Amino acid sequence: MSKLTAYNDFFKAVIDTINSAKYEAYKSLNKYHIGQNFELGKLIVKNQENNNWGKSIVDTLSRDINKTVDGAKGYSSQNLWRMRQFYLEYKDNTELLKIALTIPWGQNLLIMHQIKDDKEKSYYLTATDKLGWSRAVLLNQIKANAYEHHLINPKLSNFDRALPVHLSEQANEAMKSEYNLDFLGITKPILERELENRLVENIRDLLLELGYGFTFIGNQYRLKLNQKEYFIDLLFYHRFLKCLVAIELKTVEFEPEFAGKMNFYLELLDEQEKQVDDNPSIGIILCPTKDNIEVEYSLRSSSKPIGVSEYKLTHELPNKLKGKVPTAKELKQMLTTAMVNTRFSDKDKD
Repeated sequence: MSKLTAYNDFFKAVIDTINSAKYEAYKSLNKYHIGQNFELGKLIVKNQENNNWGKSIVDTLSRDINKTVDGAKGYSSQNLWRMRQFYLEYKDNTELLKIALTIPWGQNLLIMHQIKDDKEKSYYLTATDKLGWSRAVLLNQIKANAYEHHLINPKLSNFDRALPVHLSEQANEAMKSEYNLDFLGITKPILERELENRLVENIRDLLLELGYGFTFIGNQYRLKLNQKEYFIDLLFYHRFLKCLVAIELKTVEFEPEFAGKMNFYLELLDEQEKQVDDNPSIGIILCPTKDNIEVEYSLRSSSKPIGVSEYKLTHELPNKLKGKVPTAKELKQMLTTAMVNTRFSDKDKD
């Protein structure tokens, strides 16, 4: 190993240690902050009950906190009401509260306001905690009905056999059973390369759909063995899993040979690209459809961690709404007519 390589490895280890310490400090501070909000909510509820105080007490409290505490932020009347609601939401569910204390206030509010079912709450709270979802990513997952897909369409991978227990759980959380690529606006059959190009052009939306922690490295990523070259459709690095993630795009139903090809790519990645402190590379095969039994058999003999997921390109209009909602062409015509009518109406006024 050259001195430069040794130093680069040493420097990377130092930066990782610093970032890890910062992250742990942030988590500790965040837990204190959310715990404080829970206790303030509890005080508001108890004192309203004991003293028969109405809503105005919260406005008074907010005003007095901001007068008394130097540099006080986040104690508006609206936020104090949210703390009250937060307490009522979790006061009788210690298991959910334990997870809620680990994620930021903004994400907590989003889950509290949009999710009512406790099991669904637990799913989004846990995923946000384990994968560090930002508020934008969390909102995207909720809109894409990630929990429903989690129940209806189980994830298919061999992570439990190919990875250590702690890592397989994280990898399983990071992978979805179905990916919504509706943002591409594709409504007709498409070639794999064109699909790949569209995803690269819309990389920001793709990263939101994949989830927090994915960093884009490149498309058609070149690997070489002897005199032959091989190309991975999309290559990412996952900051929390600390591993390379290869994604292969298919425009046909899953076939067993896809798993063999991915296993080969992961061998090359681990041999040629994986750093000393990286975890084993992970592969995800995206197909428009798959046979679950066929996938399970295909992954049994693979020594590398591979997952297979479906993707959805467009939302289909429910049958009960067909014929009742205007098509894009009809909507355009309606808008054009409305604009013309407006012009004539303005002329009449003149």
